[in-house]
Amino acid sequence: MEMLCTLRSATEAQRNALLQAPQSLEAFLDDEEDFGDSKGAAFVELDIGEAWHGLQYLLTGTPWEGAAPLDFLVRGGEDVGDIPSDEGTARIFTPAQVKALAQALAKAPESTLRRRYDPVEMQAQDIYPGTWDEPEEDVDPLEELISYFEELQKFVATVAKREDALLVHIG
Repeated sequence: MEMLCTLRSATEAQRNALLQAPQSLEAFLDDEEDFGDSKGAAFVELDIGEAWHGLQYLLTGTPWEGAAPLDFLVRGGEDVGDIPSDEGTARIFTPAQVKALAQALAKAPESTLRRRYDPVEMQAQDIYPGTWDEPEEDVDPLEELISYFEELQKFVATVAKREDALLVHIG
């Protein structure tokens, strides 16, 4: 099963709705409109596909651990939604956590990420999707991850500026 990661902004009202009604996660993810937010503020969304685990590794140096807030792709926040544990996760971060994350991402040196990139080690650590030592032709996995990292920096900064919560969904 392919595990893809989507990040989406959520208003405080939406965050509360998701925490109170786990069954509403699917409607929120499918909703192209405003999901229970009368202000109708359009959400922003970033799809990082299969890059989430590689980014987690480059940001923290570990597959599933690391220090907050940079471990946000695999841990932290509050669990939301009715998701069987083998089918991924959805976690939501408060606006204050998003601000701290935006600052941490802004300060994360690209040189550190580049230094941590080690296809053999990433393969050994079982970093998803597990093709680090045999990438597809014409694909430079490191440059792809760095490009996603730059998008992530911009995206989280945008969500922080909106003073929104952030939903991280892997599934």
